[in-house]
Amino acid sequence: MVRDLDSILSDNVKNMKKSAIRELLKLTADKEIISFAGGLPAPESFPIEELKTVISDLMNNEEEVKKALQYGSTEGDTELRELIVENYRKKGFDITIDNVIITTASQQGLDLLTKIFINPGDKIIVEMPSYLGALSAFNAYRAKTIGIPMDDMGMIPEKLVETLETLKSVGEKPKFIYLIPDFQNPAGITMPTARRKEIIEIAKKFDVLIVEDSPYKELRFEGEHQESLFALDKTGHVITLGTFSKILLPGFRIGWVIADPRIVDKFVVAKQATDLCTAPFVQRITANYIKSGKFDESLNRTIQLYKEKRDVMLQKFEEYMPKGVTWTKPKGGLFLFLNLPENMDA
Repeated sequence: MVRDLDSILSDNVKNMKKSAIRELLKLTADKEIISFAGGLPAPESFPIEELKTVISDLMNNEEEVKKALQYGSTEGDTELRELIVENYRKKGFDITIDNVIITTASQQGLDLLTKIFINPGDKIIVEMPSYLGALSAFNAYRAKTIGIPMDDMGMIPEKLVETLETLKSVGEKPKFIYLIPDFQNPAGITMPTARRKEIIEIAKKFDVLIVEDSPYKELRFEGEHQESLFALDKTGHVITLGTFSKILLPGFRIGWVIADPRIVDKFVVAKQATDLCTAPFVQRITANYIKSGKFDESLNRTIQLYKEKRDVMLQKFEEYMPKGVTWTKPKGGLFLFLNLPENMDA
């Protein structure tokens, strides 16, 4: 080992910090601890028996398994991308396969996004509070995050405009606005469609990209689905990130990015330098599982399971939380947020 390792480290690495999520996951491995800190999917939601059949069928198909065990394209498994496109077109997305790249979960999407757009010191607008994994990715490339307060409908438009005007007055503009509009992590808030339209119009006025991180959108327990920012936009100002981690399996590490083809092309180049391709074997399993018709059944079971868990937690909060403590009541997703009175130390 060299005598002075620190002297040869890059500035980027010196700026990196251990992920808070990583530390939370360490705690969850302790059988003595029941942790409510991380957004870990419930193991009982994993469709293990159904996947055994899908994997067995793949392994017994000599031609298909050879392709699945070989290197794949950086853009991702063609059939899986087509299935993702088909699903999003039902939701009003005007996209083709050229708008989609598969990533190693949405966390890689966040890393590549920052790698593509951020120089040290560049500004990123985020909700306050926001997802720790995104903040970690932004910090790794030495971005400066600017938090915008939220109300019970999400990021406050007036505060966003005020911030953008302030930056404009000194000749600056953020590279993008990062949002989790559905069942936000960690606040559990969902942004209504009217607010989404308002945020989009602000982004257009200031010519700023929006990054829509959408890992929980499918996990709605009640109420009406809100339109995605990408579907509402129609002008290429929105990049959407998705993942199977919360709606199928986190261990597969399969995510995707939906964007204008010119932006997708930049993701392809950046990803080639990172891992060449996301594991083709798990992409093929995922595509075959969706085609089997079992995915929707599994997702519906997962939604019901999480609704029951949420209902129990809300009931116990009502019974046991001390006076002055408030909390969000999410209509989906994996997160709710406690607010403590000022005299309590979090």
